[in-house]
Amino acid sequence: MKNRTIFFVSDRTAITAETLGNSLMTQFAGVERERHVIPFIDSEAKAEAVRERINASYTVNEGRPLVFSTFTNDNLREILSSSDCIFYDLFNDYIARMESDLRQESSHEVGKSHGLVDKNSYESRIRAVNYALEYDDGAKLDRYDQADVILVGVSRTGKTPTSLFLALQYGIYTANFPITDSDLDNYSLPRALKPHKKKLFGLTISAEQLSRIREERRPGSPYASLRTCQREVSQVEELFQLEKVPFLNVTAISIEEIAAQIRQTRELGEKHL
Repeated sequence: MKNRTIFFVSDRTAITAETLGNSLMTQFAGVERERHVIPFIDSEAKAEAVRERINASYTVNEGRPLVFSTFTNDNLREILSSSDCIFYDLFNDYIARMESDLRQESSHEVGKSHGLVDKNSYESRIRAVNYALEYDDGAKLDRYDQADVILVGVSRTGKTPTSLFLALQYGIYTANFPITDSDLDNYSLPRALKPHKKKLFGLTISAEQLSRIREERRPGSPYASLRTCQREVSQVEELFQLEKVPFLNVTAISIEEIAAQIRQTRELGEKHL
């Protein structure tokens, strides 16, 4: 198969085009590709410039590029779709059908999917982010009663980025706490966590991946050695099982999937959407 250049193009942030396009492309293994995210194409002049860029990529790579689009403006969409590409319209293909099914015309407003629709929801997410930052890595313990979920695991298993993602995307109040050697040796949860056991969710990872991550932080240290990581991963998983703490191996899954699993397990979906 020829190499393919992929464009994610939108009149707004292109987040939707990139997310959906990448999700679709994961179903086609072995397709080599170069990716370009092009947001804020909100004028005909910009659209025409992107069309030239798409046409040029066809010449260089000898294969028609793939274009994932989320345009709401018909004129801009037509300009892009006229380029020498394989064009996937991620909005219009569904909007037309929904207009028919719902018997109502869509607004065709630019940027609705990422606009500040609900000010209260926005402010709630900001408060959740501030909480996640304040209660990161066991720094503070006094407001764990306000947490919706507390992520636990050994060092460098992705607790902080997952906490921030849950806060920013869903307004979920997320604290995280590191499991230390003393906890592992005693096969016991830290005292600060025991009153909040029903809020805990564990993150674990393969020892090999953990060693690679730690090696970047502290090269050549006992902390990063494979033997240390193997011991910690084995012990923390035993601890989770002993204490009946639900946990997830995050070695090969995205942060979006991690968040989805946490929300489902701790039944956080409806409350924070």
